[in-house]
Amino acid sequence: MSNESSPLLNYRLFSVAGGLPANEEESGVRAEVTLSNEAPQDHQRSLNTFFGVIVPTVLSMFSIVVFMRIGFVVGHAGFLQSLLMLVVAYVIITLTVLSVCAISTNGAVQGGGAYFMISRTLGPEFGGSIGLMFYMANVCACGVYVLGLVEAILDDFGMMPGVAGQLSLHSLPQGYWFNLLYATAILLLCLLVCLVGAEIYSKASFLIFTVVSVVLLTIFISFFAVKPQSFIISHQDNVNSTFNTSYTGFNMSTFRSNLYSKYSRDYTTNNMMTFAIVFAIMFNGCTGIMAGSNMSGELKNPSLSIPKGTIIAVIYTFFIYLFLFFMVSFTCDRLLLLEDNGFFKKINVWSPFVTIGIYSTSLSASMSTLIGASRILHALSKDDLFGVIMAPAKITSSAGNPWVAVLYTWALVQAVLFAGKLNTIAGIVTVFYLMAYAAIDLACLALEWASAPNFRPTFQLFSWHTCLLGIISCFVMMFLINAVYSSISIVVMLVLLVFIHYRAPTSSWGYISQALIFHQVRKYLLLLDIRKEHVKFWRPQILLMVANARTSCHLIKFINDLKKGGLYVLGHVEIGDLDSLPSDPIQPQYNFWLSLVDKLNVKAFVDLTLSPSVRQGTQHLLRITGLGGMKPNTLMLGFYDNCTPEDYFLQDPAFQNSQENDLFGVDMTSLQAHFPPVRDNESSKNMSAAEYVAIISDAIKMQKNVCLGRYFFSLDKKDLLSRSRKQPDRIAIDVWPLNLLRPDSTNYVDVCSLFLLQMACILNMVSSWRSARLRIFLCIESGDDGWIRKEEKLRELLNKLRIKATIKIVIWDEVTALHWHKNQRAPTPGAGDDGVRSIANAPNSASLTNVSKITDEYLVAINQMVLKQALNTAVRFLYLPRPPADTSQYERYLEQLEIMTRDLGPTLLIHGLTAVTCTEL
Repeated sequence: MSNESSPLLNYRLFSVAGGLPANEEESGVRAEVTLSNEAPQDHQRSLNTFFGVIVPTVLSMFSIVVFMRIGFVVGHAGFLQSLLMLVVAYVIITLTVLSVCAISTNGAVQGGGAYFMISRTLGPEFGGSIGLMFYMANVCACGVYVLGLVEAILDDFGMMPGVAGQLSLHSLPQGYWFNLLYATAILLLCLLVCLVGAEIYSKASFLIFTVVSVVLLTIFISFFAVKPQSFIISHQDNVNSTFNTSYTGFNMSTFRSNLYSKYSRDYTTNNMMTFAIVFAIMFNGCTGIMAGSNMSGELKNPSLSIPKGTIIAVIYTFFIYLFLFFMVSFTCDRLLLLEDNGFFKKINVWSPFVTIGIYSTSLSASMSTLIGASRILHALSKDDLFGVIMAPAKITSSAGNPWVAVLYTWALVQAVLFAGKLNTIAGIVTVFYLMAYAAIDLACLALEWASAPNFRPTFQLFSWHTCLLGIISCFVMMFLINAVYSSISIVVMLVLLVFIHYRAPTSSWGYISQALIFHQVRKYLLLLDIRKEHVKFWRPQILLMVANARTSCHLIKFINDLKKGGLYVLGHVEIGDLDSLPSDPIQPQYNFWLSLVDKLNVKAFVDLTLSPSVRQGTQHLLRITGLGGMKPNTLMLGFYDNCTPEDYFLQDPAFQNSQENDLFGVDMTSLQAHFPPVRDNESSKNMSAAEYVAIISDAIKMQKNVCLGRYFFSLDKKDLLSRSRKQPDRIAIDVWPLNLLRPDSTNYVDVCSLFLLQMACILNMVSSWRSARLRIFLCIESGDDGWIRKEEKLRELLNKLRIKATIKIVIWDEVTALHWHKNQRAPTPGAGDDGVRSIANAPNSASLTNVSKITDEYLVAINQMVLKQALNTAVRFLYLPRPPADTSQYERYLEQLEIMTRDLGPTLLIHGLTAVTCTEL
């Protein structure tokens, strides 16, 4: 996992002039944050939303269908069924577009388009198999567009045997081999353009887009400007057949005759048409939705451009198709639609307009799919999923153009051209595309069901319902179009999946299976592999140490909101020695604790242990709690102070009915009797302050994150939420992501600060806390001229992490002055000539807090500053400094935490050690 480029490892929020940051992470590794590893590729990313997504997507969705198959669809299916086909097709692609938008806005999208999204979400097995099939869909689609262009050229310039007095323009010989020769020449032209690179195509595509738009405009004008007229149509394959057809203009009789279906033989293939065949051909006009995604490696900002551009293109093309179906049904004779696929040229105000449009859009779609397919192949080869077979496709030019992948793709398209006719391979193309679209919906569905904290796409117009409906729609239409092709494609996908599973090396992309298995039953627990853990699927797995459940219920219920579907364990240490006891006293206690969990309605496990001391028992639980990948990564403790605890059992009516038994025979009287009465002021505690701090130190040494919860007995969640519903943004979640005990260490954000942000964001993502405002406090000094830049950097970081929060600026000159004044009055022994020792240069300064330098006066000032910023604050998240290395300072350290958090209300002091945030897929 260490070579993954996506985790936040190198993103500096603030910089220190003239040197390195003062603080360093506890592990000795620099506490820097990396947003992505895209910088080396920036010189290749030059396309914006319009040129990189909208233009290629629109041109690919129009392709040959908009000019050469509109009449074919309406002629065979009729207006009503054509409208049904259009709606079904666009429902399917819209559902897929929603999934594409969600995935592409959840992190940085690199080259490979749909393949990159699927593979980085579902893993290499599904990614490789679906990616290869999507590649073949693009290859076949390229062949469709080239063959469609050949058909259009032959309509204009092909020889027509049996027709006397032909124009000199109709001089191109026709036939299978001649048609193949023309298609090969056109494909060679596309190859030359693609070898130059995607940028020249994007520039040329804008010109093509303009031409196509003008041609479509002339077509719409022609419906109103051209008068009714008749035509005589003949075909090469039917030399003795002629058809008298007409353009009637707007006529209700024409509309009524075109209203219902009339399936007949297609004059290009002589095959009988059906609903499924016609839908497959029409659907080819909608399969270009991934053209923009396929260009993700050349887009400046793919996460913004892909959703925005694709949605605009889909809406635009839908209305164009809708208007064309309507106009054609009202104005064109049924026979004209059935027997002349290029009838737009006959009814246009100037027929060369349509010819130019057909040639332009066909060439554009051909080049778009050729380029897109080559990018997919290049991405597949870079991931080394198919070994030496695709290894040469990794080669690129100095400008980054994968020219070998382009040659591979060209050769495969050339093979597809041997099919001879557009309608022959349209069904295969549609099945492949539907399979790819179903896979994208499946990827989004898996992410949504996994409910990983780092799956928070900025695009929110989707749900698991849309993903599931998209999957079902794709598979239903696949089998309606051609059950044989669909069955074969699924078998091929499964074979590829098994092949890649056994052959491909372990990847560092993150496995969605590891997030999904987390929610499954015990038998799947063995599938959780700690070697496949990934930062983007990180979630808090909390061990909450409970001394007495009577006093901890508020904290137990709050942590249940904070776990975000993660492992939640209630731990308890019973003081004793098994050698002096006749039997283990722990086992009989589990039913009482589990009944408590049921009463509190929290989703938590229980783990109890017997130990001579609380410290040793906590060590035991940290080591042995959980199985496989489900092990605690965060230790949660209640705060150690002299407050008199309250008995929650006396406050909650659920604990008052003494006659009620649960399913396991534990009645309320027994439950209350099991948990001892709350401690009074005169009773001694089970552990000392020094032992409490030692537990914190032990957890940090064991690489566990630590959280201390204080004043949660005062948290009335029902009251807070009811007030919030009445007055929006009434309550707030406050985050102070800086080490307040070290004002000289606040010049950059470290791992602990990011952990605070993540935990606060997780709480804000819970449905019952979504109405709360997330506020982040940035402490600055009035003499700091760079505070605006610091705020901009923090805002940029929040945008990258997809965290919606308000940044509050706090001037704390009066507070920091107390810290520096103390340091100057009482210099540390061994300081330099000025009497002040530079803490920033001390070893492990990010980890250690010299508690002897911090006065109560400074701590009170910190406390008052935090209190002053409170405005309907529900919960505070504060930075927990690491305990001092000198054990003699433990009690002073705890005293300082007590003064700093005194009377703050519900507060979490957090010390995070692990990276938990990610911007990549």
